[in-house]
Amino acid sequence: MDQGSSADIMFWMTFNKLQLSPDQIRPYTRCLYGLARDQVEVRGHIELRTTFSDGMTSRTTSIKYLVVNAPSAYNILLGTPTLNRIGAVASTRPMKMKLPSLEGTVITIKSDQREAKKCYENSLKTKRGVFAVTTQPPREEGITRAEIAREKRPEPAGGVVEREIGGKMFKLGQSLSQESQDQVAEVIARHLDAFAWFASDMSGIDPVRQRRRKFNEERRQVVREETEKLLKVGHIREIQYPEWLANVVLVKKANGKWRMCVDFTDLNKVCPKDSYPLPSIDALVDSVCGCRLLNFLNAFSSYNQIMMHPRDECKTAFMTELSCYCYKVMPFGLKNAGATYQRLMDIVLAPILGRNVQAYVDDMVVTSQQKEQHVADLEKLFTTIAKYRLKLNPEKCVFGLRQASSWVSYSLNVG
Repeated sequence: MDQGSSADIMFWMTFNKLQLSPDQIRPYTRCLYGLARDQVEVRGHIELRTTFSDGMTSRTTSIKYLVVNAPSAYNILLGTPTLNRIGAVASTRPMKMKLPSLEGTVITIKSDQREAKKCYENSLKTKRGVFAVTTQPPREEGITRAEIAREKRPEPAGGVVEREIGGKMFKLGQSLSQESQDQVAEVIARHLDAFAWFASDMSGIDPVRQRRRKFNEERRQVVREETEKLLKVGHIREIQYPEWLANVVLVKKANGKWRMCVDFTDLNKVCPKDSYPLPSIDALVDSVCGCRLLNFLNAFSSYNQIMMHPRDECKTAFMTELSCYCYKVMPFGLKNAGATYQRLMDIVLAPILGRNVQAYVDDMVVTSQQKEQHVADLEKLFTTIAKYRLKLNPEKCVFGLRQASSWVSYSLNVG
């Protein structure tokens, strides 16, 4: 029991001991942090029926555990979500927990002193223990974080008074004397440029409209065809009065076809970098070497399978000779597109990733240690990606190879 934890935790070691199926794990998109504010790896969440009993009376309830891959001397941590929901009261000194049963009686659960001491000693030996955690919403839910921050913001004890300075309203402490208020107002008036009332007041992120580039007839035809194709599948939409506007760029792919991208150079300059880690190439290659059979898969228009946030669609605007459009899906060329897609793959493939499937951005390889397991391994992958409607590119998929010329620029030989 951890009354300082905002989540119910099951450690990966416990999950394996219970011999639970990874198929029961569901994706978890939020972030989990320990006491040291370091991010903890979450494999997903699983809902299990848990029974509390004192030997005479019992109560069974469904608990959603976060499956955490971190060393710990404990098997599970029951945090405030469950303790509050079941009405449990814990007392640390006698090491007891009481909770009401469904029949109205009181269930008293006693802790074993020796076992508690043993867990404590083991926790001291653990280099990276997780004793309390807090959950935070994903980065795109910034509004929620701001609301939480405002709720916890302390209010001035002496009250405030509003005063107009330079045509704008500011709040000054009511306890200040008139002379002190005048002095503070003078300082603020000299530095009005330090404040921002609107997003347009932010320096360094002024929207950029690029000058239109000219293409020859061949490339103009390619742009027209690609634009019509994107409109037909609903990947882009027409936009009017865009603040950000970029040119299209045509890149010839290895198969001779053209790929239409957008020059997001100016937009990428003002975007913060997403430092989500990409897998180690060496580790991935080592993990697939020595397998009996290999299957190489590639996602179809990988980045386009992720939707853009509606309020950010206008920032992806680009111009053609006919009109201006913006993306409704994540386009190629964005600064954090690779990190975003890798995060998606880690979530989608969580139940099988690292076992018989490896993924590097949109490249995947399914390995089989035994020929008899080959079909079952493929079936497992297709079942997993079907849950998220992830689509593959048949032109770039090869199945049942004993040797592959390259995967992410490495030559692989099957043992």
